[in-house]
Amino acid sequence: MSNAICAISIVTYNSKHIFDVLDNLKKEFAEDERFRFVIFDNNSNEDYIKHLKEYEDFADINFYHENNGFGFGHNYNLLNADEKYFVIFNPDIILTKETLTKMLDQMEQDKTISLLVPKVINTDGTTQYLIRNRVSVLDYALRFIPFKFVKNIFSKRLASYECRTLPDDRNVDIRIGSGCFMCIRAEIYKEIKGFDDRYFMYFEDYDLCLELEKRKKRVVYTPLSIVTHYYERGAHKSSKLFRIFMKSMYKFFDKWGWKFY
Repeated sequence: MSNAICAISIVTYNSKHIFDVLDNLKKEFAEDERFRFVIFDNNSNEDYIKHLKEYEDFADINFYHENNGFGFGHNYNLLNADEKYFVIFNPDIILTKETLTKMLDQMEQDKTISLLVPKVINTDGTTQYLIRNRVSVLDYALRFIPFKFVKNIFSKRLASYECRTLPDDRNVDIRIGSGCFMCIRAEIYKEIKGFDDRYFMYFEDYDLCLELEKRKKRVVYTPLSIVTHYYERGAHKSSKLFRIFMKSMYKFFDKWGWKFY
């Protein structure tokens, strides 16, 4: 049994940033027994696995024989874990211990917070607008449409969809936070049985937040804690990832109801 209070779960598949990320985590969290890092590898290539094994002195690593997706990996890491808090952590996030400690302190002080997400920024310091208070087919279509004049016509709607007016000086209750970095109470993660792993990738974070909303649990955004995200926008660049995105979107709306506008 672990003595840690927080398990940080990372799911990876040939992720290009992970070794820089792990080097940073080792520097930030070296030998701090309050934190346990657990990595799930989704059947990456041989050279990648060999490199990842070099970090077995720092993290518990599960090497799986096939790729069953993002949610499956986090559930494998966390559903039987003993810690009080779980962190869902993308393999392309730069985190300081001060940031995570601050978030855990907030959750200790306010027991009504079920899930807490930080402000997420790009490497150049600009904000990534990842918070959502609504989900509709039109909003997703607008994000993928390549024509700037269409985006200009719907600029107010897009700004509203991306919650660009959230305050920078206080916590705010939200509906949906990004799965690139989430801090959640372990008992609640287990209560909802973690992520719905029918989503291979994409929308499982939206789904999890709506499961919390259904149970009247608080999802909170804190701009007072910040992480850096090497944002790839893979579904915009890869036809394979776009197909996965579309399949997940269909599953999401089929489960939660189709909202077109």
